[in-house]
Amino acid sequence: MQSLSERTAGFTDSVIRRMTRVSMQYGAVNLSQGFPDFEPPKEILDRMAQVAYEDFHQYSITWGSQNFREALAAKQSRCMGRKIDPNTEIVTTCGSTEAMMAAMMTVTNPGDKVIIFSPFYENYGADTILSGAEPIYVPLVPPDFHFDPALLEDAFRQHPKAMILCNPSNPCGKVFTREELEFIATLAEKYDTYVITDEVYEHIVYAPHKHTYFATLSGMWERTLSCSSLSKTYSITGWRLGYIIAPPNIIDRAKKVHDFLTVGAAAPLQEAVVTGLKFGPGYYDDLLAKYTHKKELFLKGLDELNITHTDPEGAYYVLLDISEFGYESDLEFCEDLAHYAGVGAVPGSSFFREPVNHLIRLHFAKKDETLLEALNRLEGLRTKIKPKK
Repeated sequence: MQSLSERTAGFTDSVIRRMTRVSMQYGAVNLSQGFPDFEPPKEILDRMAQVAYEDFHQYSITWGSQNFREALAAKQSRCMGRKIDPNTEIVTTCGSTEAMMAAMMTVTNPGDKVIIFSPFYENYGADTILSGAEPIYVPLVPPDFHFDPALLEDAFRQHPKAMILCNPSNPCGKVFTREELEFIATLAEKYDTYVITDEVYEHIVYAPHKHTYFATLSGMWERTLSCSSLSKTYSITGWRLGYIIAPPNIIDRAKKVHDFLTVGAAAPLQEAVVTGLKFGPGYYDDLLAKYTHKKELFLKGLDELNITHTDPEGAYYVLLDISEFGYESDLEFCEDLAHYAGVGAVPGSSFFREPVNHLIRLHFAKKDETLLEALNRLEGLRTKIKPKK
């Protein structure tokens, strides 16, 4: 038998999804995989029930149903402050996971280089490798997760074809300032680099921080592929509805890549979520208020337990420092945490290119009672998990 693909030989299963299985094994409160345990908006669910008996059960237009793209274009035009053409500047994808993969394959050739900030969501490295490109990792330095401008320009001097920019960032919760983004924009223009953004947490940004769409910066619309999804905004991670917004010449190519990857996103779900895309500004204000409350509740509880943690500026993840326990493997710690304390987490090493083994990621996109139960289980953590000598 011939050998299997060398390109994918180094792949492991997703550590995030693995920790969900570990949580289920031990009956742990699952704060590892980032999905909520509360319902999507009732209006969307009611519309989904209606759609089940309407004529939306066959293929829609490959790059997204007309109704969905028009509703999405109207919403994002308001958010981004520029008119988005639903017919030439949007392609609908199967979640932001496919959006990122399609974007990568749209702009890169085998052998090209791609800049990725570390820590990073685990798919970015895999997307780069699957595209035949080579990742260049630039560290975001804890606890504030700033970047060194000189190191970033060193990476750009290698003439990368693209850069991946997750803002707000998973897993560290960093929200890039406008000044930081403008510096990145200057380098992207200077070295003629595309920027692929992942903005799935665009509506979960805590005061006083502000979200800036990279594509809206001067000169960046022409070289930016804005990727996002509806998963986090409407609490529908299982619906797998995402999109790319970009100039027509880029979208024309992305449509073809998307067509051969997945043909199209689920037609009934595209129709059902149009109701959500038409929500007014009050929905997004309420969403932010909900997550601000959950952040304050969970971080206050961690403080009361004297557990060292980060303070995220956006998204809904928090990194805990487990240095005091002396584990050489953060994966082993997370397995013990699920087993002995009954709380599921993700080892930080799965997000860092650097040898970081003292951080674990938890999320707070859960009902208050779920978060309180997790905090209750974390009480007495130092007696449940003995420090390694």
